[in-house]
Amino acid sequence: MGRKMLTDGELDKAVAAEEATETHYDFDLFVIGAGSGGVRAARFSANNGAKVGICELPFHPISSEEIGGVGGTCVIRGCVPKKILVYGATYGGELEDARNYGWEINENVDFTWKKLLQKKTDEILRLNNIYKRLLANAAVKLYEGEGRIVGPNEVEVRQIDGTKISYTAKHILIATGSRAQKPNIPGHELAITSDEALSLEEFPKRAVVLGGGYIAVEFASIWRGMGGTVDLFFRKELPLRGFDDEMRALVARNLEGRGVNLHPQTSLTQLIKTDDGIKVISSHGEEFMADVVLFATGRNPNTKRLNLEAVGVELDQAGAVKVVDEYSRTNIPSIWAVGDATNRINLTPVALMEATCFANTVFGGKPTKADYSNVACAVFCIPPLAVVGLSEEEAVEKATGDILVFTSGFNPMKNTISGRQEKSLMKLIVDEQTDKVIGASMCGPDAAEIMQAMCAFSPLSFELLSRARILKLSRVDFDPAGIAIALKCEATKAQFDSTVGIHPSSAEEFVTMRTVTRRIAYKAKPKTSL
Repeated sequence: MGRKMLTDGELDKAVAAEEATETHYDFDLFVIGAGSGGVRAARFSANNGAKVGICELPFHPISSEEIGGVGGTCVIRGCVPKKILVYGATYGGELEDARNYGWEINENVDFTWKKLLQKKTDEILRLNNIYKRLLANAAVKLYEGEGRIVGPNEVEVRQIDGTKISYTAKHILIATGSRAQKPNIPGHELAITSDEALSLEEFPKRAVVLGGGYIAVEFASIWRGMGGTVDLFFRKELPLRGFDDEMRALVARNLEGRGVNLHPQTSLTQLIKTDDGIKVISSHGEEFMADVVLFATGRNPNTKRLNLEAVGVELDQAGAVKVVDEYSRTNIPSIWAVGDATNRINLTPVALMEATCFANTVFGGKPTKADYSNVACAVFCIPPLAVVGLSEEEAVEKATGDILVFTSGFNPMKNTISGRQEKSLMKLIVDEQTDKVIGASMCGPDAAEIMQAMCAFSPLSFELLSRARILKLSRVDFDPAGIAIALKCEATKAQFDSTVGIHPSSAEEFVTMRTVTRRIAYKAKPKTSL
């Protein structure tokens, strides 16, 4: 019998198996960073039979080079505590709206910042402990301290008492996330980042926010919703660069409608400490006084102290770890990286996806590539914005044929009684040639829930559901929610139109938009470039 020839993939496995028998490592996998991506990779790898170690800095709500905490940015000083504050701020508007629904509310309604802050801290401590238990239950060994890579298969952990211990591992995973950065203007040390904004001892009655991204508009909404005066400065004509222009314009109107002072095409040039607070000088020479100045001007990959360049791991100009294949491997075959440290799509669910793919590929025997198409996201301003797929501008840029745009702008039913003048907007982008819905966005109450939820159910979309392995039903003819899954399944506009909506709901608008708002001819330019 002839000897079987090995394919490249089989050869790699054979070589790896031989190396494993020749070399003993302390761990099959050592993860640096116990945020969302690191914990997911560690747990799933351990569940696949790997011996796993992981290290993380000691817990603190505000991060630095020497403190962090299991759970990472999202759980401790990001998505979760931010959303708690958004919920708290939303009640401000709800109390105003309640009066027209018959609720007689005393004019003197007090808000206690410190009470909410303590509740927020209690919750992130609870989640921190849950993440630790998840690691322990998966038999992952947790080390508290700072990790750095000292060789292709060696990690050094500096413990709390300063002692250093080295561990060897067949594979090393970098999952250290990112950290907020400040622009270097005079007085920048007087400003805070989102880390500190989530843990302020006193509520800022006068807040200045610099930035036009997620974090900037979210904190502007939070502090204004709680009764503060907020001035928001950003460089472009509209906030949220990169999102659909029509949605950006509505977010700006809603911010202004709720009392946020917008300063487009304006930056800050200097901060000065005074007895009355912080004097803020704008690029137009205007002066403002603030109790707090928040710099929400982006984040940098958290890789500086990992010793990567000395080991030979390639970084880009921003300090992000370069991955050389679709499985999150670096140029050093034994070292991998996921999450914000790679600066691909910097969202917690994306880090979780990359970590899952890593565990499946390296320890699950199922090579799995991360799929970055149609990643849904939300901005939790008040009211929120949620999107999936292409914006109108991106669709026009990538078009191979005509683009159809469907929109529905309306005053939500709740506002007709409360009297709040705040429009919701829903939008679908359709490729006319294929009838596929290639983009969807919504700004209005519950936008994130509507965009993510179950699916666009209809008899015509049953095949899509089966392919996605979501539900096994003999008959489905309800629920218009779940735009993200519908796009992931390549749903067509005809399938949206055939879906029976839930009435009365805002979500049903996504399946009742029959009239084309505008047709954009192939090779046309985007309608705006704000």
